[in-house]
Amino acid sequence: MQRRVSEIIAGLAVIVAALGFLAFTFSSTRTAARNGYILHAQFGHIGPLKVGSPVKIAGVTVGRVTKTELNPQSYAAIVDFSINPKVQVPKDSSAAIESESLLGGDYLSISPGGSNTMLKPGGAIIVTQSAINIESLLGKFVFSAANFASNTAKGGGTPAPDSGAAKTGLPKTGLSGGGGSNGAQ
Repeated sequence: MQRRVSEIIAGLAVIVAALGFLAFTFSSTRTAARNGYILHAQFGHIGPLKVGSPVKIAGVTVGRVTKTELNPQSYAAIVDFSINPKVQVPKDSSAAIESESLLGGDYLSISPGGSNTMLKPGGAIIVTQSAINIESLLGKFVFSAANFASNTAKGGGTPAPDSGAAKTGLPKTGLSGGGGSNGAQ
């Protein structure tokens, strides 16, 4: 009986802690929207960017992503984000989805433009750069390296280092670098 009571108390403590974390997460993502103004941007692909991800200018967090949705006509991703009301974003700014590290942690990066006209609440950043899929890039690199190795093994790779001297009729000096001088002056 004593063991069952301790298990119930431990279970309740875990549930209370989980509810506390949920409440904190919900309140931190919603306060950015209430304290700032909303802007929009449209991307071809947003990768793992999600609601609550930071919005940064020059590496400084100035807002949060508040909503992501699909444009049913263009099949592009629309990202809504809030910006600190003290920060004004020029109308000709650009937005890009960047990664903090190879392990993830994507964020929305804004590069301010030079315009004197600022975006108003509800405005949109037109110039955008979609997320780069690191896994896809690595896969392409591995495939091209394997393809290169296969071609080299079949004899279709780069020419041998000494083939240039043989073609031009120049003597082989045995010196690397091909500077044309053997050091005697």
